[in-house]
Amino acid sequence: MVVRHSSDKGKTGVAVPLEPFLHQVGGHLSVLQYDAYTVCKPLVSQEQKFYESLPLAMRCFTPQYKGTITVHLRRDSRGRLGLVANPLKENLEPFQVSPESVVLWQTLQQTTGSDSSPRPLAQLARSLKESAAKVLLRSDCHLGTQASPLVESADGGQVERKGFNPWGLHCHQAHLTRLCSQYPEDKRHRFLLLENVVSQYKQPSILDLKMGTRQHGDDASEEKKARHMKKCAQSTSACLGVRICGMQVYQTDKKSFLCKDKYYGRKLSVEGFRQALSQFLHDGIRLRTELLEPILRRLQALLAVIRSQSSYRFYSSSLLIIYDGEPPQTAPQTTQGSTSGGTSGDPARVDVRMIDFAHTTYKGSWNEHTTYEGPDPGYIFGLENLIGILRDIQEGE
Repeated sequence: MVVRHSSDKGKTGVAVPLEPFLHQVGGHLSVLQYDAYTVCKPLVSQEQKFYESLPLAMRCFTPQYKGTITVHLRRDSRGRLGLVANPLKENLEPFQVSPESVVLWQTLQQTTGSDSSPRPLAQLARSLKESAAKVLLRSDCHLGTQASPLVESADGGQVERKGFNPWGLHCHQAHLTRLCSQYPEDKRHRFLLLENVVSQYKQPSILDLKMGTRQHGDDASEEKKARHMKKCAQSTSACLGVRICGMQVYQTDKKSFLCKDKYYGRKLSVEGFRQALSQFLHDGIRLRTELLEPILRRLQALLAVIRSQSSYRFYSSSLLIIYDGEPPQTAPQTTQGSTSGGTSGDPARVDVRMIDFAHTTYKGSWNEHTTYEGPDPGYIFGLENLIGILRDIQEGE
C-alpha cells in the first residue's frame, strides 16, 4: 500500500473542495467526500496506527486505508467558509461531480413539495458542475431543510422522509463551527483518507450499529466514563451488546430515504431493536428477505475473525451493514477504487464493514493503558445477538 500524503505548503496551488458525505448516518465527527471513491475524516493517532497495523484477516471488513492529507479552512468569493484539501500530485484532474450527488439532488427534487422548490438550484448546480452537497450548504437554500427535525422528534413522532440524510450536514456544520472558534483559519489539520465503502451502490441503505457492551476508551476521564456507562445501561448496549447509532433505508415507493439517528437508537427496547432491524430490511413495499442470508454469511465470517484477534478491544467502534436499495438487474461489477468485501458476483449486493477505531486498543497500540487477553467479549456478545435476531427474522419469528 502506498501511503498518500499532501504537502503542508500545497505545492500545486490547487485545492480540492471537501463536501459533506451525504451518506453519513451516525457518529459525531464530520466525514467529508474527497472524490467519488474516497472519504476523509479528522485524524486521530490511535485510529491511524490501527489502520497501519491492521491484521490481514480484518482487511476485508474495514475500509481501505489510503493515507493522510492536509486540510484547511478557506473562504470563497462570497466570504463563506469551507474546507479544502491540497490535492495529491498524481491526482490533479478537475474535480468532478459524482453520479451519487446528481442522484441525491434529483431525489431531493422529487421529495420537496414546498413553495421554495429547489429545481432552479438543481439546474444551477448542474450548470456549474457543483454537487448537491455543495449547493445544500449554501445559506440561501439549505436552511429550510434544517428547520424541520433531523430525523425523528424527541417524543417519537413522525419520521421525516428526505431525499438525503441530514446527519452528515449536521456534523459538518458543527465541525466548521468548532474549527472556526478554536483555530486560526490558516491552520493545517491532518485527515485520514479512507475508502468510500458505498461508492458502488446506487441507493445505499445503511445501518450503523454501535458494537459492544462498553463504549469508553481506556483513556476516558471519570466523567466521560460515567456518561458512556449510563448510555450503555439505558440502551440495548447492555443487554444485547449492540445498539442502533443511525440508519437510512431507501424506500422504493417514495423514492427517498427513511432516516433515523442515534437518539432514536438509544430509546429502543429489545423488541424495538428487533423491529428496527426489520424496518431496515423493508423497502417500503416488501421485506427484502433475500438480503438476510448474504448478510448473515458476512456476519458469521466477521465473528470468526473477531474471535481470532487476541488482545483487541474495539471500544466505541461501529459496524455498518449496507445493501443497495435499488436492486441491480444483473450481477454487479467491482467499481474502480472499491475493495468490496463480499459483494462481487452477489446479486443481493450487501456488505459489512467495521469503522471508527479511535478508541481501539491492542498489544503494541499507541499509548496503551491496559493490555487485555483473548478476543473482545463485548463485541462477540453483540455479534452473536445480532446474528440471532436476524436468524429469527429470516425464520419469520
